[in-house]
Amino acid sequence: MAPKDKMGRRLHDLRISVTDRCNFRCPYCMPKELFGPAFEFIQRQQLLTYEEIARLARIFVGLGVEKVRLTGGEPLLRRDLSDLIRLLAKLPGVRDLTLTTNGLLLPKFATHLAAAGLHRVTVSLDSLDDGVFRRMNDVGVGVEEILTGIDAALAAGLTPLKVNAVVQRGVNDHTLVDLARHFHGSGVIVRFIEFMDVGTTNGWRLDDVVPASEIVECIDRALPLEPLRANYPGEVARRWRYRDGGGEIGVISSVTQPFCGGCTRARLSPEGKLFTCLFASAGHDLRAPLRAGDSDEELRQQLTRLWGTRDDRYSELRSAQTTRQPRIEMSYIGG
Repeated sequence: MAPKDKMGRRLHDLRISVTDRCNFRCPYCMPKELFGPAFEFIQRQQLLTYEEIARLARIFVGLGVEKVRLTGGEPLLRRDLSDLIRLLAKLPGVRDLTLTTNGLLLPKFATHLAAAGLHRVTVSLDSLDDGVFRRMNDVGVGVEEILTGIDAALAAGLTPLKVNAVVQRGVNDHTLVDLARHFHGSGVIVRFIEFMDVGTTNGWRLDDVVPASEIVECIDRALPLEPLRANYPGEVARRWRYRDGGGEIGVISSVTQPFCGGCTRARLSPEGKLFTCLFASAGHDLRAPLRAGDSDEELRQQLTRLWGTRDDRYSELRSAQTTRQPRIEMSYIGG
């Protein structure tokens, strides 16, 4: 039976960050001035091996996890990632095996990922305006390079494909309708994400947040929308479909409309720390008991206990005081 935490939330989703490295330097995640050439990333020997990740994932699945997502950093920078996907794809009970990527390396890897058993991908693309996008990734990558990656993923059958766009006031909020129009009728689902205060290095301010309600109103004026029900309990995106049948969008509103009460996610860091909240300041070390020889049953009991004591609800408690507390960085644990 799936364990419940102190708020009655079951374990359903596992997000696995396979690396803290990235080939982009998006200011809202890895600002270049802090994550420069001298920054010390996690050393290879500290990373969980693919066999260790698969073993933990199998135990998580036994506790109720049905959805597994690979994240980073940029997960496609981890060597031979298809080997891990093959291991995870064999786990009975995994209904949804997905990956979040910036899309730059998809032309190289999409067919290999699909052949290994990956179900689908989510691609981060914050704007179709080339100048805006180049400033937001801060390494000079153009929009066409990401669209080529999206096309490669679609051709490989990694669908339904989703596009994530982090919305910042005065940065890319004027380009939202263009993004919606581009993918309207394509089967690709665009998800607009409120700028969140993950970590402490991205200069987050509440004034920079474009509320979900404003995002929906903006899209609705150009492409009329109507609400949809959630696909499953705990789904973080609120769904809207185009009234003309052109597909749907999603809006993730962690800041203005918190959804902590339905959160079913556990997060595993690259070196094996378990985090039960995206906004946590510390994790629980699973690598040590793994490498000390703990049995599957001992690990299962530890995971059950850790989830059972969980009472996280940062977004519901967000205040001037909580936003000043230390938190893990987005590039370390994924979104």
